[in-house]
Amino acid sequence: MRVLLPPSETKRAGGDGPPVRLDLLCFPELEPVRKALLDELVELSADRESSRAALGLSPKQDAEIERNAALHTSPTLPAIDRYTGVLYDALDIGSLRGATAVRARHRLAIGSALFGLLRADDPVPAYRLSATAKLPGSASLAARWRPALEPVLAGIADHELVVDLRSGSYAALGRVPAAVRVDVLAEHPDGRRTVVSHFNKAHKGRLARALATTRAEPTDAAAVATVARRAGMRTERDGDDLIVVIPA
Repeated sequence: MRVLLPPSETKRAGGDGPPVRLDLLCFPELEPVRKALLDELVELSADRESSRAALGLSPKQDAEIERNAALHTSPTLPAIDRYTGVLYDALDIGSLRGATAVRARHRLAIGSALFGLLRADDPVPAYRLSATAKLPGSASLAARWRPALEPVLAGIADHELVVDLRSGSYAALGRVPAAVRVDVLAEHPDGRRTVVSHFNKAHKGRLARALATTRAEPTDAAAVATVARRAGMRTERDGDDLIVVIPA
């Protein structure tokens, strides 16, 4: 089973690894797009106004542009340790030990607007590029990534179940038709259900932790639902997809 996480806008600074080596990252088929985007971000960082417009930043976030300027030389961290925020707090990968930690790091993968797809231990620098960014003079990131990324994702799905926890904009970078997708809905006292945002990330982080650490090897949506229920989550099936229901 492979659990596919979204990245986060917020990223831990620094690192103790050497500068990124694209040729050492997983899925070498993605290297041409990775290299092109990395070089474009470094070049774009020389123009702050253009960087702000392309990346959706305010002047108070110019430190993000400085991160991009240093992409070729800045230190790296394992991807699973680089990303921060609500989902990653709930996942709490740093609390895992021994065989459980090894299992989790093997199962977890991260979608990325800059790197396409990363395994948990792939070393990456801090950067700023969201799936909705529009780099000057180029096609959308989805248009650039799909031809390279979708065959890689299809190859993974041919051999193991993929549970896709990415948000819509990151899922658009490369679809996985056979994946189990997960939605989080809040149920109101009158029975209405609404989509949630903040708690969506927290509950997906909890689900990711349960799936990454279980000794079971789910092969379909029903088995994923069983793992979620054992972790105390209320779930329903929607065909091959899963709905996590939380109180409003």
